[in-house]
Amino acid sequence: MDDLLLLVPRLPFPPNKGDKIRTWQLLLFLARRYRVHLGAFIDDNADIPHIPQVEASCTSAHFERLRPGLARMRCAGAVLHNESLSLHYYRRPAMSKWVRKTVSQHGIARMVAFSSPMGQYLADYPAARRVVDFCDVDSDKWRQFAERRRWPASLMYRYEAGRLLRYEQKMAMACDAALFISKAEVNLFRRLAPEAAGRTHVLCSGVDTAFLSPKRAYDNPYPQGTQPLVFCGAMDYWPNADAVTWFAQQILPGVRSKHPEVTFWIVGARPTPQVKALAALPGVSVTAAVPDVRPYIAHAAISVAPMRVARGVQTKVLEAMAMAKPVILTPPALEGIDAESGMEVLLAHSADEFVGMLRAALELPPASLAAIGRAARRRAEMSYGWQARLSSLTELLEDQWKADGIARTWSGA
Repeated sequence: MDDLLLLVPRLPFPPNKGDKIRTWQLLLFLARRYRVHLGAFIDDNADIPHIPQVEASCTSAHFERLRPGLARMRCAGAVLHNESLSLHYYRRPAMSKWVRKTVSQHGIARMVAFSSPMGQYLADYPAARRVVDFCDVDSDKWRQFAERRRWPASLMYRYEAGRLLRYEQKMAMACDAALFISKAEVNLFRRLAPEAAGRTHVLCSGVDTAFLSPKRAYDNPYPQGTQPLVFCGAMDYWPNADAVTWFAQQILPGVRSKHPEVTFWIVGARPTPQVKALAALPGVSVTAAVPDVRPYIAHAAISVAPMRVARGVQTKVLEAMAMAKPVILTPPALEGIDAESGMEVLLAHSADEFVGMLRAALELPPASLAAIGRAARRRAEMSYGWQARLSSLTELLEDQWKADGIARTWSGA
């Protein structure tokens, strides 16, 4: 087996939380084929007990503490140098030193970085085979944030969108493969960086259908006599916070006016003050982190994904589908997911349409609602297994090196 360097922004465990799902599956997939040397940041004390589980899949590993407050303060230096805030947030000399030492000691010729900020650590190794899993077009995500936030936040987001895009373009041109989570993300990036079109590829996310099994028995976390609607996701992530706020304020009251037994459960770690405040609204509960989201999905009447801003493939939607749970969602939440509206998911384009669709779904015979969930499960099983989704990564890592004369380095943020 050959050696491979893998760099991720957060410890890829527990494997059922947010972006850790994709990075954990990447690690497992690569560890079956290479001796993996992992570099990761730890930004949450709750992750520390999970280090042994991650180390068990690696030949060597380097874990570096990242304190979000201090990291944000360091971002001020990015503005002084007209550089990306995201790259400064994850830029640490100790991580660079470990990468240099590991590459030298093991003669590493294959490198994978998850997210554009982690890609900066590959810039000094043009002779290696370098793959960057962008996942989403992060720069465009910042642009969307700018459009929905007020000044001065909008000014900062617009700044970051431009600086990060400039870096993404350079990195995609110099690396051997730039991966994105869906065809829509690939097409978007090819429009933003047409010169790198030949290096961009789709690497869709998947779902662990064995872990997310609707056939297992789960204790019911909800009060008796209620009709719970559930949203699962990291609640310090602004698009998620925006989605649940919109739903709780603009959609739920219209549903409860006809179905007062309906409740809305917001399940996810690190809820912001804005999200916590939603618990004061009638019928809204905010759990913060839970040991296992599966009981909350399994015993919900319906899973909702009312995203107004979204990128790539929404894991929360795939998880609900795998659990055979009917999902009502907006077009941004469905982007990148191959599911038939009306048969496998239910699509709502506005708040009024969401209200009407929820009312109608809650009034369906239980067998009809369950049939939508079963169809969603079949789609998850057929189209979103992890091994099938990641199989193309081996070809990208083993493909022949690019011809001489093509740019191999990038710099600047």
